[in-house]
Amino acid sequence: MTDLDFARARTPEAKRARQETILAAATRLATAASVREVTASAIADEVGMHKSAMLRYFETREDIFLQLAADAWGEWSSAVRVELEDLAAGGRHDWDQAAAHEVASVVAHSLVARPLFCDLLAQTPLNLERNVSQEKVKAFKLRALAAVAEIGSALCVVTPLQLDQARSVVATATAMAGAMWQMAAPGTNLRAFYESESELAHAIVDVEPSLTDLLATLMIGYVARSI
Repeated sequence: MTDLDFARARTPEAKRARQETILAAATRLATAASVREVTASAIADEVGMHKSAMLRYFETREDIFLQLAADAWGEWSSAVRVELEDLAAGGRHDWDQAAAHEVASVVAHSLVARPLFCDLLAQTPLNLERNVSQEKVKAFKLRALAAVAEIGSALCVVTPLQLDQARSVVATATAMAGAMWQMAAPGTNLRAFYESESELAHAIVDVEPSLTDLLATLMIGYVARSI
């Protein structure tokens, strides 16, 4: 595809198709490396167009990844709510440490199964919200907050949590998933270095069990405080 092909886009449908092409290219590059390593020029090269032409469709590189983050929030919300609904359909009604761990495991696994989302969760407050218009930030925040509210409501069905507590659990889950993912550095030379040096064993972060324990403890604490 050439710059000329892109220049011929005139209809809203054609422009949206090109935006989707750009988003797909950014996804491929960020999945292969990491969000912070992917430049606007690299995305443009992947698409097959000049960077200045690509930036007619998105304000900045950060705008591209912020859109991916917003989409990822929506996809994760839909998926994890189905898993929580399946858990509720299992018929377990008692609340104890085992139940808390089961719910926490569902949430933690759903995040770890989405490596790019975990990467985006860390990068969003660090830089993705800082080089776009306030309108773009607002649109992103509204989608993320809507997802938090949706998942929070689903958590209230399978736990004794109050809604504000459930939303706090979701916010904690995503914040810690992003932070832990960066510390874990999966698939990188840094992670391999940690694993090769016995003195650095404590630097190795296993995200899923660590996040599961944290969320289970948080939910148990919230419920105990409410009694």
